[in-house]
Amino acid sequence: MLRPEDLELLKNKGISEAEVESQLKRFVTGFPYLKISDAARVGAGIFRLDDEEIDAALERWNEYLEHGGEVCKFVPASGAASRMFKALFEYVDGGTDELKEGTPVAKLIAEIDKLPFLPELRETAGRLYNKSLDELLAEGRNRDIIAAIVNPEGMNYGGLPKGLLKFHTYPDGSRTPIEEHLTEGAQTAANSKGIVNLHFTVSANHRKLFEEKLAEVIPATEERTGVKFNVTMSEQKPSTDTIAVNPDNTPFMENGHLLFRPGGHGALIQNLNDMESAVVFIKNIDNVVPDSKRGDTVRFKEVLGGLLLQVHDQIEEDLLAIDEKIYTKDDIKRMLDYLNNVLNVSDAKLESMDDDSVVAYIREKLDRPLRVCGMVKNEGEPGGGPFIAYNTDGSTSPQILESNQVDPNNEEYQKMMASATHFNPVDLVCYIKDIHGKKFNLPEYVDPATGFISSKSSHGKELRAMELPGLWNGAMSDWNTVFVEVPISTFNPVKTVNDLLRSAHQQ
Repeated sequence: MLRPEDLELLKNKGISEAEVESQLKRFVTGFPYLKISDAARVGAGIFRLDDEEIDAALERWNEYLEHGGEVCKFVPASGAASRMFKALFEYVDGGTDELKEGTPVAKLIAEIDKLPFLPELRETAGRLYNKSLDELLAEGRNRDIIAAIVNPEGMNYGGLPKGLLKFHTYPDGSRTPIEEHLTEGAQTAANSKGIVNLHFTVSANHRKLFEEKLAEVIPATEERTGVKFNVTMSEQKPSTDTIAVNPDNTPFMENGHLLFRPGGHGALIQNLNDMESAVVFIKNIDNVVPDSKRGDTVRFKEVLGGLLLQVHDQIEEDLLAIDEKIYTKDDIKRMLDYLNNVLNVSDAKLESMDDDSVVAYIREKLDRPLRVCGMVKNEGEPGGGPFIAYNTDGSTSPQILESNQVDPNNEEYQKMMASATHFNPVDLVCYIKDIHGKKFNLPEYVDPATGFISSKSSHGKELRAMELPGLWNGAMSDWNTVFVEVPISTFNPVKTVNDLLRSAHQQ
């Protein structure tokens, strides 16, 4: 039973009482596992484009930009960098300068000259210890050096968002992921007026830092790239927070109040829904490379955009034909083939439908948001993967699945997971308006049964937390989806600080 003060809290967050009750029920019932048809692979759910197809997609993308097409880069950037420095925190807390051979910290110290934030580290070492970095290295004061990187009194890299860390070294200084996303946008998404639209989702406590950094770097990046940037930011909405519960599924109380937690990156479907551009690229903040390594990234970003437009062109043509009733039996067959062979939507019940019902079915399936997703060959990197999954209406379609959506006790499904040839690098381009230019209401296309529940704690007390359907899996469950193979060179995430030592992040 919710108290008056609980109802006031819900009102302030914009959360309905019915939504809280629904979440509390979901803690009891749990989320169902998805029913899977198979892992997607090249020739069966994933397209591998030949040179001619790549050239056609590039031509279509450039045509779109030249004719004033709307495009925006959407970059989730609210994540803190603390996990990047997990090994460094453990070493600092260990209380010894000794380095164990082969550990991440030993490798970092051995290759410290490769770090893009080396000038800042040198300055911080002098400020904290009144000694140069070289003197500290010679004296074996490795723990002090690492502490200077991660601790608040030093560079505080363990407490900043990834987007604000130095990632790449250039002759004129080092760049952050923010600057690399600006540069990539200039190379792939400048409209006919020379304007690049970017949107970063940030956390409230870091927003001012982002604003200050953008004010600092945008003028120089505009001068270097020859474009103008229109950069906006948003925060995860309080209305997407989820209630926390005790292990017995009763509401978790903290200081006499209900505890709500951010609903995970799936909550960003609301932020994406606010975008005004028809075409939106989505890419994680940490998947960037320096100028010298960006060739494949630029080329295939444009390929994905062009393919999206080619698919949208065909969908628009078919929907207009259906609405104007200017189609033949052959047209119906061709539309079904397109639905089946390009959008990879299959449904056994189509065989028993009459022509009018089939046309209505085709129209319903085509008239929805569209995304084209780059997929890279699986080389052991963590992440979700491309599958063909069953939908609630009995049809099957391409879906990006995370491991927690797949029944761990289903041997057949686990074999599918183990045999998957590709995984999701979060390289998406979306079309979020209908054929008449009206924005889709994206929350209508979320599958609410695809969230998950995890065990957490707050101030030492155990609790259960709920994450909303993920942005590129459950939150886009009812979108039309096309999977395309892209080179592994387009995927260079920085999950740990040692990833910055890899050749992909060196000039």
